[in-house]
Amino acid sequence: MKIGFLFPGQGSQTIGMGKDLYEEYETVRNTYQKVKEITGMDIAKITFDETEEELNQTKNTQICILTMSLAITEILKQHGIHEQVSAGLSLGEYSALITSGAISFEEGVKLVQKRGEYMQNLAPKGEWMMAAILGMTEEQVEKICQQVKNGFAVPVNFNCPGQIVISGDKEGVEETENIAKEMGAKKVRILKTSGPFHTEKLTEASQALRKELEKIKIMPFKSKVIKNIDGTPYTENDDIKDILAKHIISPVRFTKTLQTMLDMGIDTFVEIGPGKTLSGFVKRMETDKELKILNINDIETLNNALSILK
Repeated sequence: MKIGFLFPGQGSQTIGMGKDLYEEYETVRNTYQKVKEITGMDIAKITFDETEEELNQTKNTQICILTMSLAITEILKQHGIHEQVSAGLSLGEYSALITSGAISFEEGVKLVQKRGEYMQNLAPKGEWMMAAILGMTEEQVEKICQQVKNGFAVPVNFNCPGQIVISGDKEGVEETENIAKEMGAKKVRILKTSGPFHTEKLTEASQALRKELEKIKIMPFKSKVIKNIDGTPYTENDDIKDILAKHIISPVRFTKTLQTMLDMGIDTFVEIGPGKTLSGFVKRMETDKELKILNINDIETLNNALSILK
């Protein structure tokens, strides 16, 4: 069994996510407490007791998802379950980097807190949206975005075969949606995000994050991490700080990321954190391998995963 961990990104959050794990496991409570001490944010309160509107604010969403993912990972480590390779969707790459040991827990948490703040507060004014287009190729979506006359829309997340996410302003995304449907898209789904993520519109946020990244220490990787920016493993020669700064203005190449994991022999994918979106992406990959695809987001799914992985 070759295990690959997958960590979800923004948009997977729901009120109450991870609450049963928090109540059951001291390890989980300790992780939430550590994050509270580092950030000054009561992650448990925001996640379990606040409104959906509050949780969906980027400055809250990112740190809450990170905390849940890292807390579950701690339980797996205690059971002797470790990854050969990991990857995350956008924000999830930070969970992967912390899990791999390349970035310390404390510095990673501080970075994600700043990242969320910058992506929320330094986005240009406007009504921004993201939408998933289902049933079209990467080339088709790129061509559709080039046809948009009103507003701004670009493909930003190449999630898996047949699912591409676009990012832009309300007019641009809505026009893209109309063209896509006319051209035969199966579905267009608006996502729970609030900024022009992974586009040049976040250049100011990228530059601000670059300054924060200068303060951290990059350590040796204990396991491989596949990077979103090009779908290849991080190497010793990579400028990780530069890659992470560019990360929020560059497309996410998740189809390539998953293909790389498959090419590396990963046969057991474990999605760690809210939702099961990434598990769905793996199922859409073309492969002759027999794969185990697990997701862990509550006690039931944790127990199921432990019974298979131990």
